[in-house]
Amino acid sequence: MPGILILSDINSAHTRKWALSLADKGYRVGIFSLNKNTSDWFKGNHNIEFLSEGALFNVAVKKEAGKAAYLKALPALKLAITVFKPDIVHAHYATSYGLLGALSRFHPYVISVWGSDVYDFPRKSILHKNLLKRNLKKANCIMSTSHSMAKETAKYTNKKIEITPFGIDLDEFKPQKVKSVFNESDIVVGTVKALEPKYGVNYLIEAFDVLQKRHSKLPLKLLIVGGGSQLAELTRLCEEKGITDKVKFAGRVPHDQVPIYHNMLDVYVALSVDDSESFGVAVIEAMACGKPVVVSDVSGFVEVVESNVSGIIVPRRNAEEAAKAIGKLITDKELAASIGNAGRKRVEELYDWSANLKQIMGIYDGLLKGVKK
Repeated sequence: MPGILILSDINSAHTRKWALSLADKGYRVGIFSLNKNTSDWFKGNHNIEFLSEGALFNVAVKKEAGKAAYLKALPALKLAITVFKPDIVHAHYATSYGLLGALSRFHPYVISVWGSDVYDFPRKSILHKNLLKRNLKKANCIMSTSHSMAKETAKYTNKKIEITPFGIDLDEFKPQKVKSVFNESDIVVGTVKALEPKYGVNYLIEAFDVLQKRHSKLPLKLLIVGGGSQLAELTRLCEEKGITDKVKFAGRVPHDQVPIYHNMLDVYVALSVDDSESFGVAVIEAMACGKPVVVSDVSGFVEVVESNVSGIIVPRRNAEEAAKAIGKLITDKELAASIGNAGRKRVEELYDWSANLKQIMGIYDGLLKGVKK
């Protein structure tokens, strides 16, 4: 099978999923990362090789090095290419690993855009914009997980952009009975999101506060799964609202436990405020678990959720409208069940990772056939 050299953060759950899936299909997978691994998830898998740490490479990059880090890592990448002998180099994130891959001059070369690399980075300056354009120009193939992100990417390239949804394992994410961190009789609203400003978790807390006042007789609880820089700030917000006894911050949880937490919820809520939220993997995870979802009107969510069919879409930065939508779902069990079922069906049709992976493998195959001609 072909060898795919992935340029990406070794500690990203997305990198892990991509590498393990390809390795399972028999591909040789190399991973080149500027970060040291914090777990041994790839150890023991003979089809996966971590190429950027150890005696040969020893790539140590400080955060403050900025883009210079990628220039310093270029000799190590070229050595990795020489040792691993890939058939394809695939960079994840167009403006960091994308730059490194472009500088390697290896072909066939694939870039996957991720979000802020095309939404935020090129708006910083004309230099940033031109750097993105240059990286995309060097790619033989550009992939985007959503149509909305592809549209944004098209501002910086004339090349065709392949839509390759980053779907989920439907056997892993499915409706199931689990032991909750709350009482069985509680009605649990919540989210699985990093606690960072662009994800709008503060609006969820404010919406929950409105909701629990409006439905004071219901045993409402709020479950927030994820870690991040806003933990202390969001904790204080709960204290200010007087709802601390109704809220559980679960922190970051291992990936294999994420389906368990999704299944603790009665309603899943994602109120991101930034269009760089270009796809929303956690939303489709919740939908796959049969949960009715309430999402903000950022571009990635609008593409994934059919309004009032497989979820309810509300204006971003609007806690009142979010509270109304959640209120509908917790007081109308038939509506909640209908939306939850429709969500599961939509994920089965569009975001089954096995089908998405098959599409990606077809793109790889096409690139390699083009090289052989």
